[in-house]
Amino acid sequence: MNVRYRSSRRVRRARLLLLVAALAATVFILLQLAPQRSAALKQDTPTGTSVARGDAITKDSPTPPVSADPAGTTLDAEINGVLAQNTGYQVGIALLNLNSGSLRQYGLGVPFEAASTAKVLTAVAFYKMVEAGDASLDEPMGAYTAGFQLQEMVQDSDNDSWALLVDAVGQARLVEDMAAIGVSYDVDQNTLSAADMATVLADLYEGKLMNQQHTQQLLSYMQNTNDEDLIPAALPAGITVFHKYGLLAGELHDAAILTTPTRAMVLVIYTKGDDITDVPQRTELIHTITAAVAKT
Repeated sequence: MNVRYRSSRRVRRARLLLLVAALAATVFILLQLAPQRSAALKQDTPTGTSVARGDAITKDSPTPPVSADPAGTTLDAEINGVLAQNTGYQVGIALLNLNSGSLRQYGLGVPFEAASTAKVLTAVAFYKMVEAGDASLDEPMGAYTAGFQLQEMVQDSDNDSWALLVDAVGQARLVEDMAAIGVSYDVDQNTLSAADMATVLADLYEGKLMNQQHTQQLLSYMQNTNDEDLIPAALPAGITVFHKYGLLAGELHDAAILTTPTRAMVLVIYTKGDDITDVPQRTELIHTITAAVAKT
């Protein structure tokens, strides 16, 4: 073997060793930087996400949502800021964009005592009985007809009318009707999450629950109620609202469908305080959240 070949082989071996050493050094540096980069990404990534309608949502913890769009991010910050200033109350908010199907939740995702907002569920169940031939709006119910009682229950929030209609529908059927659309309703405790209430209103508005005649009739009762002081009072001109409020002891709620010629969304705000003494403060909270949503 000549000297030139041995020298050339040594040079190649030296170069190879240098290359291996360089690669090892690069890998070592990357491994050292990886945790730092991961931590930086975690800091830059918003916590929580908006979800498509129908996706699973955690219901037993606060769920601050985030959207990829700047307008949504601004809304998230504004609503979460309002909640941070009102920690003395329990608040659950669901905002469902009917154009995109995106559902956003703020505050608590747990069930609240739904108070009179659940009257919409009873109305839907009775209309479905009528369409199935199991009842009639013209049949006697109490001192009036079932149709009259239904209107009184929704438009004037009459509790006597509600009791008559719940008896006519039956608690089991109420639960079954809601379960059929993926809504968990505890009829004994009258509990419902804001997100589940949003699902009911969305399906109602989209005509998925009843025929067109009954859908339009129920929406008309929800358009002009005996109490317009919550969500409707904070909306600017040009937005049509169909809603059902609820007030019972510490519960103060409003659940609304908001529409313009080009957009439709559902906004449900459930609040719980100590008693009715803080209703003015929680009314203002509902107004602030509604105004923030209306701007988007």
